Amino acid sequence: MPYVASADGTQIAYSVDGSGPAVILTTGSLDDGSENARLATELSRWFRVVNYARRGRGESGDGREYSVAREIEDIAALIDAAGGGRAALYGVSTGGALALETAATLRSIDAVAVYEVPYDLAPETPQQQRAYVAELDRRLSAGRRGDAVALFMELAGSSAEEIAGARAHPVWPSLERIAHTLAYDAAVLGTRQAPLERFARLHQPVLVATGGGIPPFEGAADALADAIPRARRKVLTGQGHVVDPAVMAAELKAFFEEARPATSSEPR
Repeated sequence: MPYVASADGTQIAYSVDGSGPAVILTTGSLDDGSENARLATELSRWFRVVNYARRGRGESGDGREYSVAREIEDIAALIDAAGGGRAALYGVSTGGALALETAATLRSIDAVAVYEVPYDLAPETPQQQRAYVAELDRRLSAGRRGDAVALFMELAGSSAEEIAGARAHPVWPSLERIAHTLAYDAAVLGTRQAPLERFARLHQPVLVATGGGIPPFEGAADALADAIPRARRKVLTGQGHVVDPAVMAAELKAFFEEARPATSSEPR
């Protein structure tokens, strides 16, 4: 697996499949890029697909101190090393928020597609997020990595029985190993209320997709699509928070191919 050095020297592990215009896949919480592997295979029929492990996960390194800016620099390094200087982005869940933040920062992004970004526009969300982050920090500082994962699962709506079952599953130790990155995802999401005013300045075409099953995500996605000038809203009816790779690949192919001519005249 190749590596690229980010601006702070952190080594970021990635893979490349296929040829053509570059598409970078950005994953969500508690994943090292593995969940996007099947999607990368599907998309590689039409695109040069870069799938990577976000910092602190899998074979990628980590920095001394985390900031969202460092993660954006990671993507910039991948674009330079594997994307030929320009790329489209696809982000799922918290990775979608990171993709939008990256598009708002880098001028080398041609188009962005996101799926089920976990924003919530309810007025009580910022207070709930602050309480979650405080408790997450306490558990991580105490070395209670498993309890940190359990806290995240509670936030995501898992029952006590589901969490107990997950703790007994062979995959649990791998989740504990990257539990510290839950704090990174919380930083990416901020208050968990979408920064609509900032994203309204995005010049790229943006696909905002959801599966239709989580009302807060649907409302936030609607607001994003309304705020972003060149946004398209799509509900993939019947899809869960983990979307079928073949279904998403078909949507991304159509969107990115349509978006490409429109972006060719964008300022570089």
